[in-house]
Amino acid sequence: MKPVQRQAQILDYLQDKGRTTVEELIAHFNTTGTTIRKDLARLQQEGAVIRTYGGVMLNRDEGDQPIDRKTLINIEKKKRIAALAAGLIHEGDSLIFDAGSTVLQMVPHLARFNNITVMTNSLGIVNELVELNNDQVILMPGGTYRSTSASFHGSLAESAFSHFSFDTLFIGADGVEITAGVTTFNEVFAVSQAMCRAAKKIVLLIDSSKFGRRSPNVVCSLDAVDVLITDSEVADETVAQLREKGIQVIIAGEK
Repeated sequence: MKPVQRQAQILDYLQDKGRTTVEELIAHFNTTGTTIRKDLARLQQEGAVIRTYGGVMLNRDEGDQPIDRKTLINIEKKKRIAALAAGLIHEGDSLIFDAGSTVLQMVPHLARFNNITVMTNSLGIVNELVELNNDQVILMPGGTYRSTSASFHGSLAESAFSHFSFDTLFIGADGVEITAGVTTFNEVFAVSQAMCRAAKKIVLLIDSSKFGRRSPNVVCSLDAVDVLITDSEVADETVAQLREKGIQVIIAGEK
């Protein structure tokens, strides 16, 4: 297993446990103490975890993680959410995909479409769309490349979205709170706001771990969200609050 994969799985493990010991991680991953400590040192350096004496805990304010690690966190939940999201697409649709790790999981499901237009600031999504080798129209906004998210941002990217009108935006988030709305750690979040303005419908893709978490930057209020797709571990109370706001909530998997 590559270090980045194991580190993502450590974060997954901590999502469930909250905190654990080094010995438990050694046993769970069937590896050496040296390996686990190197993993934890890297995760601590990136702000994802907090080290304690003999143990580790998840940093709930972990900041902006690299996209390659985000992609591997809660991967099965993200795949189920993405499959449902792709079911909302029809031939002829014009779509915006943000650079989120859950949205990225939608791309394999687009192979069956030939007459859609996709605009995205994500280099990874563009590369995967090209690999499908069909007749989709792919648009990129340009801008300043940001390696952490493998995406383009800045005034050029923001301006590009202002010149178009799209049917649907598929977007992820680092946190969702009933009062704060859709939030992100990404400090160059203005391009996400531009995407929201350019779309007739906003579909939010978010796994249940993101609920109740408030990141520093607000992308949009929940009143702007039309559809929210999440996994079956979301609390019933949260679902009720979202539906009271008029949001269509779609849950991947049965409780």
